[in-house]
Amino acid sequence: MTTFSKFALEAPLLAALSQMGYSDMTEIQEAALPLLLEGHDVVGQAKTGSGKTAAFGLGVLQSLKLHQPGPQSLILCPTRELADQVASEIRRLASQLPNTRVLVLCGGRPFYHQQKHLKHGVSIVVGTPGRLLKHLDKETLNLSHISTLVLDEADRMLDMGFSEDVLRIIKHTPKTRQTLLFSATWPEGTQKLSASVQKNPKKVSVASVVSESQLQQRVYFCERDERDDLLVNILAETVPARTLVFCERKHQCDEVARLLNQRGGRAMALHGDLEQRERDEVLVQFSNGSTAIVVATNVAARGLDIDELDLVINYEVSPEPEVHVHRVGRTARADHQGMAISLVATGPERRRLRAIEELMGLTIEEGSAPAPAQDLKSLAATHRTLMIFGGRKDKLRPGDILGALTGEGGLKGADIGRIQILDSRAYVAITRAVAREIFKSLHLGKIKGKRFRLKWLS
Repeated sequence: MTTFSKFALEAPLLAALSQMGYSDMTEIQEAALPLLLEGHDVVGQAKTGSGKTAAFGLGVLQSLKLHQPGPQSLILCPTRELADQVASEIRRLASQLPNTRVLVLCGGRPFYHQQKHLKHGVSIVVGTPGRLLKHLDKETLNLSHISTLVLDEADRMLDMGFSEDVLRIIKHTPKTRQTLLFSATWPEGTQKLSASVQKNPKKVSVASVVSESQLQQRVYFCERDERDDLLVNILAETVPARTLVFCERKHQCDEVARLLNQRGGRAMALHGDLEQRERDEVLVQFSNGSTAIVVATNVAARGLDIDELDLVINYEVSPEPEVHVHRVGRTARADHQGMAISLVATGPERRRLRAIEELMGLTIEEGSAPAPAQDLKSLAATHRTLMIFGGRKDKLRPGDILGALTGEGGLKGADIGRIQILDSRAYVAITRAVAREIFKSLHLGKIKGKRFRLKWLS
């Protein structure tokens, strides 16, 4: 394996990589990073979880110039969740670099606060097309000093109808910029976008199919009216800690989540009709163990970044074989084992399955019929999520919350799970056995000398 120290990265970047536990490079990093550092336009094709964010993040950070006015790098993402995820990774990579400010510009958040941060100066902007255009129209964002432009998950950006918006944004950037385009798939629309905005790009591609040694796939044939019971029976038999169920339509996500909850499971739907706050809370609860199942559309699931995802279930087979590969690639990540199960009804879905098998170069094994299940109570979540009405703007840090919980709250460290802090909210995973008593004690106490409102997420 190639190590990051092989390349002429600045010492603060190497220090941050060491702190993050990154030593050996992934395939996409090894292939793309040398080209990025040489200043080439690059097309990178790789599945989610391949390490592409660190690849382009290092290139972006290496090229920053101190004291230059205005944002120097712009990263476009299709969804708010992905933008947050990308910004978080880049902040970690930049942790040893002085005066490196990363700002997320997405909808669903106060425009005024974003404008204020822009006035104070930022180095890197990560955003979604709609909010970026609003800032450009109001002349609160200046892209004239952009040296590196990144289009992340460009295929999904086009799927969501952002083609014209992306081109409008790019017109505000210098023609002399370096343009990096990353995509899990390589359809005609993405090829045309690359041709129109990049100059002689170098293309790097790594295997999009997950290793069979890491990923087990099974297919279950059924009639359409048998699909719900089959889904429940599979979940009851496998008892996964975290399951991502894919549906083709938004209303289908709601219906399937409702079904699983009625059967005693703990499931939440994730799709584009939810408010941003609701989507944030679904992601928080799934990542920290407060809900065992998320039922999502393809686009909504792009913001999920969970290495240890035990099971992916295709409630309905995708009509696009490459989408199937992308779905199942969400499990068996970071050297973990994973399982992907597809429910295949008669008719068109059988033909879709054959196309998927042809693309992946394998025959997916048929699973044995699971025993009928009475309920899904065995899938009860391990934690509950406590929401604190305070965040970064209140200068809250994880250590402040941890201190309050273990001090005044009387909790043991083992009872506290993941702590996530946003601008105006903080979320803490607490084991369900002690959740009730900690709420009472913390409700009467203080964090960092202040009282904050508290709420359990349902």
